[in-house]
Parts: sequence; structure tokens; C-alpha cells
Amino acid sequence: MRILVVDDDALAAEMTAAVLEEGGCEAVMADSGAQALEILGGDGDFDAVVSDLNMPGLSGLDLFHRLRASHGDLPFILLSGDDPEDLRRQEPGLAACVTKDADLETTLMTAIAELRLSAAG
Repeated sequence: MRILVVDDDALAAEMTAAVLEEGGCEAVMADSGAQALEILGGDGDFDAVVSDLNMPGLSGLDLFHRLRASHGDLPFILLSGDDPEDLRRQEPGLAACVTKDADLETTLMTAIAELRLSAAG
């Protein structure tokens, strides 16, 4: 899977990309929602987007809403320090909402595995 990782924190983006690459994915990084839109506008060949929620300018939710309008059903996983269940209830179109914590490696790869299953089936 080719995944766009969006995070304004370079270290967090690198850690997320490393988790994905360890799981067999190709990760491309963007440091803002605006850069993510540029990348997707020029090269829309991605299987999913993994984005931080809290970013200056264009937040993860703002990016999600923009992508719904331009890229339809591109799976979107939101990373947040907030309660993931509240966010999932508020935004039912999210493929997943994963808490940025010590279990990120497990929870993110579980969400990716679910995406792979839904794409295959």
C-alpha cells in the first residue's frame, strides 16, 4: 500500500512512516495539509492518507473534508491525542481514528490491515 503521511511534526511523521514501512507499506510524507493537497493533486496514486489531527492552517479534519470533495472514498486515518471514539462518531467517513500513544505501532497497523481486507473483499 502507498500511504500519504501528513504531520507538521517532522519526528512524528518519520515515526509514523517507519511504522508503516515496517509493515510493508510505502510512505510518502507531507508536512502540512496544504502540501498533502498539492501531492495528491499531482500524484493521486495513494491507497490511503494517515494524518495528524492538530496541525496549523489546515487541520486533519479540514483535510479530510477537502479530500472527500476531491478524492471521494480515499481511506483516511486520523491520528490524534483526543478520544478516538468521539472523533469516529463525529466523522463516520473516517476509515479509522488512532490515538497517538505508546500503542501506535499496533493500532495503526491494525487499521491498515482492516483497509487491506476491505480493499481485497
